[in-house]
Amino acid sequence: MTARSGYRIRRRVQFYEVDSAGIVHFSWYFRYMEEAEHALWREAGLSIAPADKAVGFPRMSAAFDYHHPLRFEDEFDVSIRIAAMSDKTIRYTCELTRDDVKIATGTLTVVCVSSTRPGEPMKAVSIPAEIARRFAVEE
Repeated sequence: MTARSGYRIRRRVQFYEVDSAGIVHFSWYFRYMEEAEHALWREAGLSIAPADKAVGFPRMSAAFDYHHPLRFEDEFDVSIRIAAMSDKTIRYTCELTRDDVKIATGTLTVVCVSSTRPGEPMKAVSIPAEIARRFAVEE
């Protein structure tokens, strides 16, 4: 299987995603980015949360810059790519576009942790080789 560096999904704004001003509420952009991240993992033949998980990938950092609004019924694309990968972290960059208009740009950094029991602290661990080899950093 070829290592994946990026992926794109197509979405349509739903009514429940807009605020009282009729534009997409800022919090939805993070959901769109996460949806694209999960699609990237599926495209690589993986699940970010398999039933028999030995590791997890909690979020360390997430940010968005907003350039233009999205409104109800707008169709748009969410593109995500792996910008950097270390032994224990993956950093994604994300871009939302409508036609050729840049709507928003964001970043997301996740860290690989050993699966823990409730009440135990999470511990950063190396990304398992069988996961790391499925992804590539896009230059």
